[in-house]
Amino acid sequence: MASTAPYGTWSSPIDATLAASHDGRPEFVGVVGEEVWWTAPRPAEGGRRTLVRRRADGTEESALPAPWNVRSRVMEYGGAPWAGAARPGTGPLVVFVHFDDQRMYAFEPDGGGTPRPLTPLSPVGGGLRWVDLRLHPERGEVWCVLEEFTGDGPTDLRRVIVAVPLDGSAAEDRAAVRELSDGAHRFVTGPELSPDGRRAAWIAWDHPRMPWDGTVVMVAEVTPGAPFGAARPLLGDLSAVGAAPGGTAAGGGAPGGGEAVAQVAWAPDGTLLYVSDATGWWNLWRADPTATPRAGDGAVPGTPLCPREEEFGGPLWRTGQRWCHPLESGLVAVLHGLGGNNLGILDPETGDLVDVAGPWTEWEPTLAVHGTRVIGVAASPRTGYEVVELDTCTGRARVIGAEHRDVVDPAYCPEPRARVFKGVDGREVHAHIHLPHSPDHTGPQGEAPPFVVWAHGGPTGRSPLVLDLEIAYFTSRGIGVAEVNYGGSTGYGRAYRDRLRGNWGVVDVEDCASVATALAEEGTADRARLAIRGGSAGGWTAAASLASTTVYACGTIIYPVLDLADWADGGTHDFESRYLDSLIGPLAEVPERYRDRAPVSRADRIRAPFLLLQGLEDPVCPPVQCERLLSAIAGRGVRHAYLTFAGEGHGFRRVETMVSALEAELSLYDQVFGLGRTDVPVLPLTT
Repeated sequence: MASTAPYGTWSSPIDATLAASHDGRPEFVGVVGEEVWWTAPRPAEGGRRTLVRRRADGTEESALPAPWNVRSRVMEYGGAPWAGAARPGTGPLVVFVHFDDQRMYAFEPDGGGTPRPLTPLSPVGGGLRWVDLRLHPERGEVWCVLEEFTGDGPTDLRRVIVAVPLDGSAAEDRAAVRELSDGAHRFVTGPELSPDGRRAAWIAWDHPRMPWDGTVVMVAEVTPGAPFGAARPLLGDLSAVGAAPGGTAAGGGAPGGGEAVAQVAWAPDGTLLYVSDATGWWNLWRADPTATPRAGDGAVPGTPLCPREEEFGGPLWRTGQRWCHPLESGLVAVLHGLGGNNLGILDPETGDLVDVAGPWTEWEPTLAVHGTRVIGVAASPRTGYEVVELDTCTGRARVIGAEHRDVVDPAYCPEPRARVFKGVDGREVHAHIHLPHSPDHTGPQGEAPPFVVWAHGGPTGRSPLVLDLEIAYFTSRGIGVAEVNYGGSTGYGRAYRDRLRGNWGVVDVEDCASVATALAEEGTADRARLAIRGGSAGGWTAAASLASTTVYACGTIIYPVLDLADWADGGTHDFESRYLDSLIGPLAEVPERYRDRAPVSRADRIRAPFLLLQGLEDPVCPPVQCERLLSAIAGRGVRHAYLTFAGEGHGFRRVETMVSALEAELSLYDQVFGLGRTDVPVLPLTT
C-alpha cells in the first residue's frame, strides 16, 4: 500500500546510474543482404557507438569491439556513418567512420581481419571528415559527403560529394579521392543514385539559410570515372541558387521562409520522391526529373502524393536522415504525424495511407527496406527505442533488435499526457506533462508537487513522447516534469516553426513560462517550487528565463548558448554559424538584440540559484560561454555551481558524466525546494 509522503522526498529504485546506463538509442538502420545492422550506444564504454549486426537467424552481436566508435563529426552533429553490402561466399563488406580520427575504414567481419583505412588524415584545421556513406562495390567506390578544412578556423572548410576508392589507394593520398560535385554549395547531402544508374540527386543549401529555411534539389548525370555532369537545380528553393564565393546565398538580410526539401529518394519507375514544405507542411511529393521546367522560377513541377496538414518530414540536422523509403512494389514507407512520427505505407497512385499497428508512438527518421520488409527504430511512452520490422504483406510488425526490457517495474515510470496550453496572445503551446508517479508513495492531500520545465535543444526540434528514464528519475521521486514544445518546435507545421523567427529568447521563454504558470494556476504544480532546465538551445532558454522572468525558483543550464555576439562571430561551428540570422536577425542590422537578449548581458537580473553543466571539448557551445556568464555574476550573491567534464562534447555520452549531472541536478532541487533528501551527494553552491 502506498504511503503518504511530501512530493520530492519519495524513494525510488531508479537511480542515476540506471538512468544513465540506458541513455541513447539505436540509429541509422540498414540492410546488408539478409541481415539488419545499426549503430548503438555504449555509455559504459566511454560513450562510444558500436555497429550491431543482426544475423539472418536472429542472433544479435556487436560487430566492432572497443575502442572503435562509429560516429561522424561532419557539421558536428554527424549523420549516417556507415554502409554495407553483401558479397556471396565471402560475407559482408562494411565501411564506417571512426570518431577518434574521422577516417573511413573498410571492414570484413567474417574475414577475421581488422578494419583498414580508406581515407587519409589531414593536419589542416579539423581535418577530413566523411558522412552519408553509399557503398557501390560494383564501382569499387564509396560515395559520400566530404567535409574538408582549409584552415584553422571553424568556418574554414568546404563540402563536396566524393568517391572514395575501396582498394585503399586513398588511405594516404587525398588526391586519390575523386570529387563528384563542384563545391558550389556550402552544404550538400549524399547522392541518391537513380534505378538506372544514370542520374544522381542530392540536397544543397547555403549560408545564411538553415536546411529548414530553404534547400534546393540538385540532379546531375553520372558518368563512370568522371565528376557529375550537367548538374542543375531541379526544384525546391531556387532562390538559394547562385551562391557567392564562400558559400553564402545571393542576397542579404535574414534568410527568408522559402521551400525546404528535407529528403529525396528515387522511385522504382525513375521519378523522384521528395519531402517538401511548400504548402506549409512537410508532405511527400513526386516529380519527373526530365519534365520541362516551369516558366518563371525554372523548377520542375511536382505532384503532392498525400496532401495533409501533417508533417512527413523534419529538420535536417544530420545528413542521412530518412522519413520516407520507396519499396520495390511502388509503395512508399513514410513517417508522418502531428507532433509525432507514425510509420505508414502509402500508395502513391491513390493517396491511401495505412499506419502500422502496434504500441509504438514515435519513429525515428531512419528507415531501411528489403523486399516487402520495412525496418525502423521506434518507441512509446512505455518502451524505449527498439529496432522494428514491418512485413507489408501481412501487416505484422515485430521487434527484431534492441528489444526493450523493463529494468525497473513500469509502475515507477510516469504516464505522460500530451496537452495544449494557451500562451501569450492566445497562441497554442504544445507540451508533454509527466506527473509524479510511484506505486510506493502518494503526495499529501492538498499539496502540489514541485515541477521542472524542460526546454528541448535545437531550438528547431521537439521533445518526443517516449519513455525516458531521466524523466522517471525525477517523477518517481515526486517531482513533475513538463516538456514544452515551444513556438519554433517542429512537428506542427511551418507557421508554428516560424514563430521563433527573430524571436529566440522571447517566444520560447514566454511559452515555457505560460505552461509553468498554467500548471501552477490549476493546482498541478507548486507555484513556489518551479524550475527550468535545458541543454544547448534549451540551455539558452533556461538561462534567458532566469534572466527575464521570476517564474522559476532555480534552473539547470546545460552546455548552453549564452553570448550571442561571440557565438555569431566565430564562436561556434560552421553549420550553425549563421543560425542566428533567422533566430535573432542579421547582426549588422539588429546588434541591439544580440546584446539585450543574451544572458551574459542580463546577468544582473538573475536572482535564482542555478547549476551550469559543460563539456570541455564542446565545439558547438564552447566553455568560454559559461565562463563569461560566471564572470558577469561574480560578486552578485547568486548561488550557483559550475561542473565541467573532460572528454565530453556537445551532448553527454559517458555514464559517469551523466550520473554526476543527474545527481547534481537533484541536489540543486533538494536544496532550493527544501526537500531534505539524503540519497545524493550535496552539490556545493557558491556565491
